[in-house]
Amino acid sequence: MKIMMTMMTMMTIVSMVMMMTMTISKKSKFSREKNSPFECGFSKMSSSRKSFSIHFFLVATIFLIFDIEISMIMPMFSTKMVKMEEWMLSSSITIIILMTGLLHEWNSGMLEWSK
Repeated sequence: MKIMMTMMTMMTIVSMVMMMTMTISKKSKFSREKNSPFECGFSKMSSSRKSFSIHFFLVATIFLIFDIEISMIMPMFSTKMVKMEEWMLSSSITIIILMTGLLHEWNSGMLEWSK
């Protein structure tokens, strides 16, 4: 019985402390702009039918491709199963493929910000 009373007292104290910290740490200033959801850099206050530039997403995709390429090539070097010649060949082929794609995007004008 004594253990149960101790546990109930501890639960009450912990819940009171949590409620006090919640009321103390609450935001005091609310605004429509701060409470609105923010996603992809577009304001929800404007029309949802507003067109956006697909160019931003193309540049982000290029960045992700090169980021993934680095995360694929770097661990290849540290593994003991792969010979140095195999690592050089596979990483060179990967970089050549990516550079060919980058040159194609550059020649087709996808990397220019203003059109």
